Amino acid sequence: MDEKNHEQGNRDVVDNRFAPGRSFYKMALIFIIGCVIGTWYEEILHYVNHGFYESRSGVLYGPFNPVYGAGYLLMIVVLSRFSRWYVVIAVGAILGGAFEYMLSLAQEFFTGQVSWNYHGRFLNIHGRTTIPYMIFWGIFGYAMVKIVYPVLSDLIERIPPKIGKIMTMTLFIFLCVNMFISYTAILRQGMRHRGIEPLTPIGEFYDRVYDDERIYRSFPDMVPVDEDD
Repeated sequence: MDEKNHEQGNRDVVDNRFAPGRSFYKMALIFIIGCVIGTWYEEILHYVNHGFYESRSGVLYGPFNPVYGAGYLLMIVVLSRFSRWYVVIAVGAILGGAFEYMLSLAQEFFTGQVSWNYHGRFLNIHGRTTIPYMIFWGIFGYAMVKIVYPVLSDLIERIPPKIGKIMTMTLFIFLCVNMFISYTAILRQGMRHRGIEPLTPIGEFYDRVYDDERIYRSFPDMVPVDEDD
């Protein structure tokens, strides 16, 4: 009888944890954390290389770079399936390089702009990624999935469930709205550069509030493709 009560108690403890396993709430927080870590990494790296601060956020409001958040989630889903360290690094390298390549291609196709260009870099692949960077992504992916993620997962599960749900949904909704405004503003900028006049009051609002100066202040590394050649 005592053994059954002990097992039931263990189930209750598991059930009372916030965001156990790979629940929506945990993955949403991991995405948000990845967005922030990616922004800080880029900004620190830029400061070390150039000696001054420059925004590396991927949205108009706040220190969030959704590219890193999405990449982190992708690596967790894929790399957690492998146990051998060299396999994790190899798969992470291919995954990171392919992700970076496809994002560069998508940005150029939809906006006519690019945020990075590796032409002239050692072992670059069409200027969209490089073999050395891919190796870095592999090592970085191993560290973030096999070392950092277990710690983050445990910390997230320790959050009081009620507070965790409210906090996660607030941040997630804010970031989704933030991303929608940011990316539609960039799309509208591309249309504006092609001489397409706004057809609705929303387009007029975007042209007035999110003009070129506002866009480039938030995304200083983003340049038109023809200027990047």
